[in-house]
Amino acid sequence: MEIWHSQHTMNKLWIKKSVWLSIWVWRNKSTFLALLSLLFVRGCSEEFLEITPNGELSQAVLANYEGVDALLIGAYSMLDGITEGIGDWHSATSGWIFGSIRGLESNKGTDSGDSSPINPINNYNETATNPALDQKWRSCYEAISRCNCTLATAHAAYEAGTIKEEEYHSFTRQARALRGFYHFEAWRMWADPVTFLFVPYVDEHTDLNTITNTEDIRDRIIEDLTEGTKLSLNMGQVGRFNRSVCQVFLAKALMQMYDDHESALELLSEVEEFGTNPAGQKAGLEPRYGDVFDIEFRNGVESIYTVQYSVNDGSGGWNGGMGEVLNFPYKTGASPGGCCGFFQPTQDFVNSFRTDPEGLPYLDTYNEESVSSDQGIHPDSAFEEYTGRLDPRLDWSVGRRGIPYWDWGEHTGSDWLRDQSYAGPYSPKKQVYKKSQEGIYTEVGNWTSGYTANGYRMIRYADVLLLKAECEAWTVQDDLGLAEVNAVRSRAANQDAFVKESDEVTPAANYVIGLYPAFPDSRFAKKAIKFERKLELGQEGHRYYDLQRWNNVNTELNRILSFEKTMPWGSQMYWSDATVGPEDVNFPIPQRQIDQSKGRLVQNR
Repeated sequence: MEIWHSQHTMNKLWIKKSVWLSIWVWRNKSTFLALLSLLFVRGCSEEFLEITPNGELSQAVLANYEGVDALLIGAYSMLDGITEGIGDWHSATSGWIFGSIRGLESNKGTDSGDSSPINPINNYNETATNPALDQKWRSCYEAISRCNCTLATAHAAYEAGTIKEEEYHSFTRQARALRGFYHFEAWRMWADPVTFLFVPYVDEHTDLNTITNTEDIRDRIIEDLTEGTKLSLNMGQVGRFNRSVCQVFLAKALMQMYDDHESALELLSEVEEFGTNPAGQKAGLEPRYGDVFDIEFRNGVESIYTVQYSVNDGSGGWNGGMGEVLNFPYKTGASPGGCCGFFQPTQDFVNSFRTDPEGLPYLDTYNEESVSSDQGIHPDSAFEEYTGRLDPRLDWSVGRRGIPYWDWGEHTGSDWLRDQSYAGPYSPKKQVYKKSQEGIYTEVGNWTSGYTANGYRMIRYADVLLLKAECEAWTVQDDLGLAEVNAVRSRAANQDAFVKESDEVTPAANYVIGLYPAFPDSRFAKKAIKFERKLELGQEGHRYYDLQRWNNVNTELNRILSFEKTMPWGSQMYWSDATVGPEDVNFPIPQRQIDQSKGRLVQNR
């Protein structure tokens, strides 16, 4: 089984060396025989067999503070999901494919032929041979391997006395928390709650020749994440895990794997009141919703944890959101990123932002009327814009015709899209940089300026509030989460409205958003909280995993599919014959991994 990509690389190097050695032996038979004679003469000496390779970066070399810290940074570097370089977008931890596209907040976008492995994921028809699944598997277990290497080396350094006890505990708690997160990421992808087939748990002592996926590994994931909750709130660096980060991940794992809302509520309540980012800054809501996604606010007050990206650092874009470089508009002539037209929001997602006269969402009937689009209308032709009431978060989440798109001017329609007839009329927006930031927060000189410093907001304070609200509603405590939901909605209303470029005064749309006066019962509260997560966290990679947690994958996605098939682009490759069955609550284990395990891994469907 391909647990470690590094081992795969070593195998390739060994093959090259073996070929070279064979050629040398053939050409130098007499010399080889002489060397072989010396080997037999000295073969009885044990010392002769114990040769330290020159230049080896061994554990002995790394077993000190600098070495362990470097290994730990390598484990952190896998938080973006990137291990092999260009083409790694399938494994991006931002979840735009497996979280948002699979959750029907978006479709693949672009055109029918581009990045075809995403097509069957988009229409719930993927097989175990899909290369995107194998890439995601390898990313998860490469990351786990790096954590285990860190743990083994930290132990060696501590035993040798080259790191202090407090340093040892800090290193091991961070590495174990990371290992817990990476296993949880794999668990959400491939664990089957019906057949109780899971994913392999791999620690620093695991014999890779005995690995299976029949062991229930949930307790081991919880143990690793719990170890991380012993970390300090202030780690001194914004990119490291701290106590608050680990508390949130632990709460999510308890909710997702055990339906344990009581324990999760205790953790989330502490984060709500005392939580900080890893640099010790008290967490809270950004005053304006749109600022959450601005590169300049990537480590702002709302960010409990942002996966750190950087550009123009000599890496050629490797550190600049390589997993998301496809997700920019495809505007004719010039556009943010210059490529590639992926990740286009669905009509169902857009319609979700319609509001009633009190500014509240239509929880059950939002698709009874559609927000009008310019589908099939030439950019130079007249377009009748939608005048109904809308939650302003729509236009921070989606690029649509007639609405200002950051500082790039108004979105002008189909000329911002690669193939409107195939993927619909909308563009992604949350991760896109401002025109004024190009060359400053974007990679210069690469094939796309879509390599940006706009890191992935893995944990937002708003996410914590809504998770806490969920726990209160599910356990029928406090006000059923009303205060947390209204806090999120209040912030959404507290912002400068988009205005028309023509007069810089008139709102770009009819923005109306209000607060819930009460949650009459837990049933209503649950419905409102689920919907609020869609509005607040849409396009951020959460939706499919939310539906998993609520045991609502089949019902909800089939409902949305029925609606999307009525759209002009619904008859295209995406959804013409798509249906969501019981097997679609997770993904098939990559066949390549089953083959390499020699049958020890069992397919989960």
